[in-house]
Amino acid sequence: MTTEPQHPSEGTNRIRPSIAVARAARILTDAGVEAARTEAELLAAYVLDVPRGRLALADGFDGDQLATFDALVARRAGREPLQHLTGSAAFRRLELAVGPGVFVPRPETELLAGWGIAQGRGREAPLVVDLCSGSGAIALAVAQELSQARVVAVERSAAALRWLRRNAADRAAAGDRPIEVVEADVTAPDLLADLVGRVDVLLCNPPYVPADTLVAPEVAGYDPAEAVFGGTDGLAVIRPVVARAGALLRAGGVVGIEHDDTHGADVPALLVADGRFTDVAEHRDLTGRPRFATASRRADGRRREP
Repeated sequence: MTTEPQHPSEGTNRIRPSIAVARAARILTDAGVEAARTEAELLAAYVLDVPRGRLALADGFDGDQLATFDALVARRAGREPLQHLTGSAAFRRLELAVGPGVFVPRPETELLAGWGIAQGRGREAPLVVDLCSGSGAIALAVAQELSQARVVAVERSAAALRWLRRNAADRAAAGDRPIEVVEADVTAPDLLADLVGRVDVLLCNPPYVPADTLVAPEVAGYDPAEAVFGGTDGLAVIRPVVARAGALLRAGGVVGIEHDDTHGADVPALLVADGRFTDVAEHRDLTGRPRFATASRRADGRRREP
């Protein structure tokens, strides 16, 4: 019985992607990585510099490429995020640069961005604010898909700001509407004082995981804790964001806030209790879990008394 070579030697044929991917998928599965086959294919496509859908047509790995691929698979098996290995994260129609120091955007946040984009359509030159912007995923998706909007992205972390500014510059160079980047703490009571009563759409994916929650190794070891955990109950940032949204939004403006799946009743309750919002609604992600809450600033601009 013959065995397939692990690495091609000089004078032998290249290793077919299917062989390398199958081996990598087994390694990743044993390491507890979800969607191991998909991630193995993505790493192979990255190393071979081909679209994932064209892996079967690729020439295969030479010795150096296979060594690079195996090294990346080993790092992924150690639970380093796939996006750190490839240097980018997909978000709606974008590929964003990410790495150490910035939260990797998740697919579920695309739902919040999509809701915000839909809310901005039909408004003339809407002013959209993205709080806790991180890599700029929401802000840049809005700017790309809602070209008439003025988009302001707010971030506090110096490390995240470097990624945000890099992504903003890249997208502007690609022809998207430039966004405005503001370095600020979203819990500050005077946040964006020059925009009070002027914002049409306010979006926020804040740190919201309760402090004692066990998270995946990719999160615990690589995502910045300040971008993940939101105090004892996970609402430490959300509470001041709700309060500030009431001041920043114009009458009829809307707010959308992502939250932990344990906050399905809590965040809508905060919006209702504030007294300045109507049409409070809860939205679920593709798995059916509560994921973000939305509301409209009362049309009369007044605070409803309890």
